[in-house]
Parts: sequence; structure tokens; C-alpha cells
Amino acid sequence: MTRLTRRYRFSASHRLHAAPLSEAGNREVYGKCNNPFGHGHNYVLEIGVEGPVDPGSGRVVNVAALDGLVEREILQTLDRSDLNAEVPEFAVVVPTTENLALEIRRRLRAGWAGAFGETGPRLARIRIQETRRNIFEIMEEL
Repeated sequence: MTRLTRRYRFSASHRLHAAPLSEAGNREVYGKCNNPFGHGHNYVLEIGVEGPVDPGSGRVVNVAALDGLVEREILQTLDRSDLNAEVPEFAVVVPTTENLALEIRRRLRAGWAGAFGETGPRLARIRIQETRRNIFEIMEEL
């Protein structure tokens, strides 16, 4: 097996605020990230794709197909967005970066077979860097 990791960048803003919690509870849980006006990040998204190297092309994945999938399913919606207000999935889910990674995985899985077929490479890893100190990863199970 060979893995290719492809890096993408997008910017988005969010406010971490859970409706069931009181204002004081939200401040306690989310601190400065509960700012009523929100705050933004320049995210670095890495998508890891794994599979055998195709003997004809010498590649593990068609990079243009991967880029197209990420553009359609992720970047067109998330880049330069207010996650709370513009992404319907975050109307009821707090847009933490953990939840953002889960949403990205859901979107990629939904479009994967259409982009690569049933026998194409598999999604192996999603990694999002929110800040220099905060990096979140989802490792896909075999």
C-alpha cells in the first residue's frame, strides 16, 4: 500500500456556543472561542489517500479527481464562510474543529465512489490544522 497526502487551505469563521449551556457555561467550556462576534482561522486540511500503485499510471490516485472532489464537497462551501450561519450542518452542531473534521469526512465519503469508483483508493486520513498548536486527525479504519 502507498499513501498520498494532499494539502488544501481554506479560511472560515465560527463561534463555539452550545445552545443547551448557559452563557456562563459556554464561557467556561469555550473561553475566548465563545466570543459573540466569532473568530476566524486559516485552516490547513490534509487528505490522506491509500491504495496500490496503478501499474499503468504509476500513481496511487488521480490527483485531479481528488482535487475536484475536495473543491466540490469541501472548499466551495467552507472557504470564506461563517460556519455557524452558512453551513446548515452547524445550525445544530457546535462547529468545533473536531466536528468540522467529522463533517469533512461525511462529505468526502458521500462523493468518494463517484470520484474513484468502487475499486479506487481509500480515504485513509483527514488532518486539520486550526492553529500552530491545535491539529485534529481522523484515521479511517480498514
